[in-house]
Amino acid sequence: MKKYDNFVRCLEVLSSADFHLADENEIYRTGVIGQFNLTFELAWKALQAVLMLHGASEAESGSPREILQTGYKYGFIHDSAMWLTMLKKRNTSVHIYNEDEIDEMLLLIKNSFIPEFIQLSEMLSKKLEKIDL
Repeated sequence: MKKYDNFVRCLEVLSSADFHLADENEIYRTGVIGQFNLTFELAWKALQAVLMLHGASEAESGSPREILQTGYKYGFIHDSAMWLTMLKKRNTSVHIYNEDEIDEMLLLIKNSFIPEFIQLSEMLSKKLEKIDL
């Protein structure tokens, strides 16, 4: 499935980020945050597509928040609070100018968001295996 494949490829790029380099290089820091934003966008769209394949009619349209809530309802996502934090950070990341906030964002991406993306990727892979595409 193309949406899932795009998400996985984007996640691979984000997962390979050198967070030590991000500490020293401003453009690299910006790139990591941008890659997070893209990964998040592809994640919720892949989630939406797989939910629809599993018959979740409420996933046919809606905002990222609604799709995430549907994913939680159907057991595709286990930590809804973390995903809602990711959504909030995605929405505010374009307005981060303070170095401390950027540092916090990079730590969240590295320690919390990437593991959540990986869990979703694994869950979606399992769910796709159950469907004859």
